[in-house]
Amino acid sequence: MDNSPRNRPRVGHIQFLNCLPLYWGLARTGTLLDLELTKDTPEKLSEQLVRGDLDIGPVTLVEFLKNSDRLVALPDIAVGCDGPVMSCVIVSQLPLDRLDGARVALGSTSRTSVRLAQLLLAESVGVTPDYYTCPPDLGLMMQEADAAVLIGDAALRANLHDGPRLGLQVHDLGRMWKDWTGLPFVFAVWAARRDYLEREPEVVHKVHEAFLASRDVSLEEVTKVAEQAARWESFDAGVLERYFTTLDFRFGPDQLAGVREFARRVGPSTGFGADVRVDLLQA
Repeated sequence: MDNSPRNRPRVGHIQFLNCLPLYWGLARTGTLLDLELTKDTPEKLSEQLVRGDLDIGPVTLVEFLKNSDRLVALPDIAVGCDGPVMSCVIVSQLPLDRLDGARVALGSTSRTSVRLAQLLLAESVGVTPDYYTCPPDLGLMMQEADAAVLIGDAALRANLHDGPRLGLQVHDLGRMWKDWTGLPFVFAVWAARRDYLEREPEVVHKVHEAFLASRDVSLEEVTKVAEQAARWESFDAGVLERYFTTLDFRFGPDQLAGVREFARRVGPSTGFGADVRVDLLQA
C-alpha cells in the first residue's frame, strides 16, 4: 500500500469496544500507518462515509441498506452476533409486554439497533411504546422513561453493572432476534464507496485484507487483547474476553440471510426496498 499521506485511504474506526478486535491487530500486522483513521460513533462514521469524507469504513446496517447504490460491502467482516450480543440491549423497569404506550428512550448512537428494538417490540412482543430520542445515559433515561435502548459500551455497562445494581430487567437484542428468526444479526458492515473502489481497486482489496488479518490475529490472541483493554476500561479482562468471543465478526451466507430478513421486515418503513441488493467486493 502506498505510504504517501495524500494517498492513504481514509478509513473509519468505531470507538466502541466491540470493534477493538478488528483494529488491534493492525499495529501487529504493520498496516496501521497505511491508513488515515478517523474515530467516531457508528452514526457519525456512517454519515461521513455516505457523504464522501471517508473512503472505506464501518457503516450501520440501516445506513448501508439506504445507500447500497453508493457502497460495496467487504465480505467476511462485520460486527454482529449469532445469539446474544451483550452490548445492544433494552433496559426496562417493566416486563416488555407491559410497554404498550409506555415511554421508551432511544439512545442516539445507532439507527440500526433502534430499528431492531422497535421491530422486536412491535412484532415479537406485540407492543407500541411512545418513543423519544436522547443521549445514551441510563440514569437520565430511567428518570423519564420506563425502558431504554442502549448500544455499545453504555449497553455493556448497563447489562453487566448498572442494570442488575438498579434492579432493572435487561433484554439482549441479539438473543431476541435469534429466538424470533433463528438467524444471526449484523449491526454494522465494512464498505467502500463505489467511486473510490473504481479509482483505487487495489487499495480497497489491501485494506480488506488488512482488516481480515487484524481480526484473525486479535482473535488468536484474544486473551492479550482483553488484558490490555482492561487496563483502561471498567470491565475486567475475563468479561472482555467473553465479550470479544461472543461477538460475530463474520459476514458470510448466514449473516447475509439475516440482513435480507431484516430488510424484508423493515425496509419499506425505513427508507430502502424489502429486496434491497447487497453487493460484495469481488476477489
